[in-house]
Amino acid sequence: MSFTHANLVSILIAAVAAWIFGGVYYTALSKPWMAAQGKTLEQCKAEQDAKSGFAKGAPFVIVFVSEIIIAWVLDGILLHMNMFSIRAGIISAAFCWFGFALTTIATNNAFQGRRVMLTVIDSSPGSAPL
Repeated sequence: MSFTHANLVSILIAAVAAWIFGGVYYTALSKPWMAAQGKTLEQCKAEQDAKSGFAKGAPFVIVFVSEIIIAWVLDGILLHMNMFSIRAGIISAAFCWFGFALTTIATNNAFQGRRVMLTVIDSSPGSAPL
């Protein structure tokens, strides 16, 4: 499979859009997300205050790089299948989310004894890196 045909502009736009959507999504669900984590706002603030400047920003960089990788892989899947349409992109993304992201997050949270609501919030199609 050749990756020379990847549409880098589309990949970057998709990554930026996903990154921004994720920020809005988790901002809107910050209280239920913290409750599902079993943490208070004060605990989260104390954890952030204990981190260095680099450690505070690293998750945002990792998420953006992950969004680029996700968009690149989905572009590669669609290129490989020769199915470039909005419909094909949505269906392929849904299958990848259901088959890989949701199942991985649910499994990980189950073994860590996390609350079901955390899986619901963290695995919704709009939340992720994936």
